[in-house]
This record gives sequence, C-alpha cells and structure tokens, in this order.
Amino acid sequence: MNNTIFVGLDVHKETIAIAYAKGSNRGVESLGIIMNEYMAITKLVKKMESKGATLLFCYEAGPCGYGLQRQISSLGHTCVVVAPGLVPSKPGDRIKTDRRDAEKLARHFRNGDLTPVWVPDIDHEAMQDLVRGRQSAKEVLHRNRQRLLKFLLRLGVRSPKGARNWGSKHKGWLQGLKLDNETQQIVLTEHLNAIRECEGRVERFEKEIQVQSSEGETHQAIIAALQGLRGIALVSAATIIAEVGDLTRFDKPQQLMSYAGLVPSEDSSGGTTKRGSITKCGNSHLRRVIVEAAWHYRHRPAVGVNLGKRQNHVSEEVKQISWKAQHRLNLKYRRMVGRGKTKQKAITAVGRELLGFIWAIGQEVKYGKQSDGVA
Repeated sequence: MNNTIFVGLDVHKETIAIAYAKGSNRGVESLGIIMNEYMAITKLVKKMESKGATLLFCYEAGPCGYGLQRQISSLGHTCVVVAPGLVPSKPGDRIKTDRRDAEKLARHFRNGDLTPVWVPDIDHEAMQDLVRGRQSAKEVLHRNRQRLLKFLLRLGVRSPKGARNWGSKHKGWLQGLKLDNETQQIVLTEHLNAIRECEGRVERFEKEIQVQSSEGETHQAIIAALQGLRGIALVSAATIIAEVGDLTRFDKPQQLMSYAGLVPSEDSSGGTTKRGSITKCGNSHLRRVIVEAAWHYRHRPAVGVNLGKRQNHVSEEVKQISWKAQHRLNLKYRRMVGRGKTKQKAITAVGRELLGFIWAIGQEVKYGKQSDGVA
C-alpha cells in the first residue's frame, strides 16, 4: 500500500482536475487541471509513472462515458469508475470546487470508501445505446400520440365505438378523418405525419436489435434463452443483457436484485427491524423492463402461442426454469394480493424474484448449472 498512488480525477467536458494520495496516511496533493484531451491524459499518466509506484485511477460515472477508463487501461494501469451517488460527503461541507472534488475522490479511494460501477465493453455499450435509443423513440411516439388524442378531444371528435386506440381500425379512421376547418385539417395531417415518422424510427431500432441479437456468441445464446421466460420477448431480453452484461458476474441472485434497485430499504435499530419501499438505487432501465415483465405473472401458468414459439429455440432445462417461475411467481402474486397488498407492491415483489430466475438461466447457459435462482 505504501508504494501505491491513488489518483482522483474530476472529469468534465473540457477539463479534468487531478489529485493524488499516497498509500501512507499522508495528506492529499493536487496536480491542478488539464484539458480533457487524449494527449494531455497520456502525458499525465507518463508523468505519474515517473514516481515509480503502482498507479490506481478513479473518476465518477457521468456523461463523459468510459473513454477515459479505456484509455488509462490501455496504458497499463487500473482505472475504476465509481457511483457518484455513493461517494461519501460531509453534511457541513458547503464548498465545492473541481480541485476539492478531485481531492475527495483520491482520499476516499485510498480509504476504500468508493463503490465501483460495471464498465461495459464496446459491444455491450453499443447494445445499450441501441436499446436506450429505441426506448427514447417509443417515448416520443407516445407523446405525439397523446398530443393528437388531446387535439381531437378538444374539438369534440370521438373515435368509433369498438376501435381500440392505435389499433388497425382506429388508425384507418384517423387516416380518413376530415375536419371542417382547413387549418385544423393541416394540424391533423402534421400530427399524423409526426406519428408515422416516430413509428418508422421504432421499427428501424427493433430491426437492428434483432440483427445484433442474432449475431455473435456474446449475445445470441443468452438472449434466446431469456425469451423462454414469460413476459420477456426480444427487446426485453436484449435490454437485460445490454444493461447487466454477463449475468454470471453476480455470485448470488440477491446481488442482481440489488443491482436493479428492487430490494427493500431498511431502517433498523436495536431490536426493531423496519423495511420500507424498494431502494431504486440501481439500474433504472433494467428495473423498468423487469417490472413490465412481472405483470404477465398475474395470470395463471400457461404456455401461449407466442411463448411456445420462443421456447422452440431454448433447451429443456431453460423450459423447466421458465415453468417453475410461472408457478412460483403467480402464487406469490395471488398470496400478496390476498393479504391486502396493492397490485403494484405485489408486482414489484414478483419482479424482484423474477430476477432470480433470470440469474438461474444465466448460470444454466454458461455453466450448465441447474438452480431455481431463489434464496
């Protein structure tokens, strides 16, 4: 430890503030601020190498991404990306500068108080961008559809009875709709064009997700296996793998549940144990997909047409895990609702346990291990 230097980097778009702490319990020294450029970073690393010690770098996860981590790693040194929300801070500290932030990172890094985050490789990061881009396009599509429905509601225009919103009958009615006012007809046409453009974006994203999910051994096997679970089709399976990476990097399913922020918070003291709502301290994209999938387990266990088609491409072991998940999760949902819990709370608990079965499938695909994924 005495021959180790812990380097804290406060990273911004244009600049990086640097501070370092030696392994011994000495103070923290600032090295000033450099430009956030490739050559400047390389020069910094070479300068630190001249001190003849083991170098450990760290910086907070943020909008600048993982390029800095990959550059420092390529130069032969360890660089850790830490969770910004878990960096300790003093309640009475009211002075915040880049220099002080870098010094705080170096100090806490030396003390072992920082929590690293998973750094995806380039393939996983590209898949993340793809599934998150598709989700953003879906959100824009939803907003445009809502604007059109509110516009028609304000005009007193009602859709035909029996026409489900955005079903084929409803879309056909919208295309043939004629308004009395020409200006309002132009507004309607523009709304419809915007919706068509958004639908095209979503379709293109989904086609690319399908292509990327079927290419290469990195994603193909596990994404196909996860689709053997009820409520998890192609996009959901691709999102899970993009956000989690290798499922087997978690030693226990509880670690995966914590990563998704689906474990209950706790405020216990002495002999009193008090658990509250879920922490939500984790990957929000993963949590959203899991909760959406959990709603499918309200219904009695069954293998429908779509699930049956997806299970044609998975092993018998994965099918057994899927069937066990249906029985266990449906029973959990019915028991919780029967005890007076709200549907939302029951679904959250089901989603948490569903992650255990997802973890078990990851173990099965990689190692051929049978596990129910539940503690």
